[in-house]
Amino acid sequence: MIARPALTILLLIASNTFMTLAWYGHLRFKDFSLFKNAGLFTMILISWGIAFFEYLLMVPANKLGAEVNGGPFNMWQLKIIQEVISISVFIVFTLIFFKTDQLRLNHFIGFAFLLAAVYFFFKK
Repeated sequence: MIARPALTILLLIASNTFMTLAWYGHLRFKDFSLFKNAGLFTMILISWGIAFFEYLLMVPANKLGAEVNGGPFNMWQLKIIQEVISISVFIVFTLIFFKTDQLRLNHFIGFAFLLAAVYFFFKK
């Protein structure tokens, strides 16, 4: 069986993949013939449908990972892990689906500061 910390992180990665698709994927859905003429309300409903799967993974990830439920992470740590995963998934998603946006030095610097935040959130 997968250890709780690893399972928590895997579930967070999967849930954030769905959430990123729900939040930003609709910006590219117009490229698919099925959604070419879909209006805003249709895109909202599709995004909600995708976000449903995010919740199916996020809630168990938080329950497994939270110290208050016997998990390995306090609430601060759980949130900062989620944020790092969220931005990491967003970076990969953006580079794959939005070829016009480039990863620049300032993004790497910002991400380095986020990793520094992880260090301080986990420091005893």
